[in-house]
Amino acid sequence: MEIESAVKNAAGFSDLARLLVEAGRDFYRRGWVMGTSGNFSAVVRREPLRLAITASGLDKGRLTVEDILQIDESGNVIAGDGRPSDETLLHLTVARVREAGAVLHTHSVWSTILSQSFGDEGGFAIEGYEMLKGLSGVRTHLHREWLTVIENSQDMAALARTVEDALMRHKDAHAFLLRGHGLYTWGRDLAEARRHIEILEFLLEVTGRTRG
Repeated sequence: MEIESAVKNAAGFSDLARLLVEAGRDFYRRGWVMGTSGNFSAVVRREPLRLAITASGLDKGRLTVEDILQIDESGNVIAGDGRPSDETLLHLTVARVREAGAVLHTHSVWSTILSQSFGDEGGFAIEGYEMLKGLSGVRTHLHREWLTVIENSQDMAALARTVEDALMRHKDAHAFLLRGHGLYTWGRDLAEARRHIEILEFLLEVTGRTRG
């Protein structure tokens, strides 16, 4: 049984690595992860928690499956070569608290601008748009989506605690922003998380373009 489980785990990781590479290249083409920005992860297994995650410092437009690492619940690399994203603890926190199957982080122009604009207010709401219905569980354009803006920090342990607190305070939120940094969202699986990125990036651009 242990051998069978290991084989299934390896197969699952391989499939997820390919899908993460596709997401990275797609987001790069859209201008959401320029340079070496952005990081993506997907849950390989829940118990014990294992994530497939992008290695640090890579051009997301040129990702290959060899650039995807597998980490354990403490962020230690257990498969692959390289160093995981500096924000690994944030991915682990979202995966655990939200029971997410995938966590995606983009650095788009509009997410960065709005995270600065609303940073002092701690966040902002988006409502009244039909595109909100693309978010999991949302059935009406009258939905009010709150996006918390979290102060960025290079102390990842402290930042992970702040993220966890925000996730617990805003249990219905689909995303949050790091100030001057970008967007984090998630989903039950990678397909849902990618849909959330597309919906939220659209809504962020609309919000930015129509302010004032």
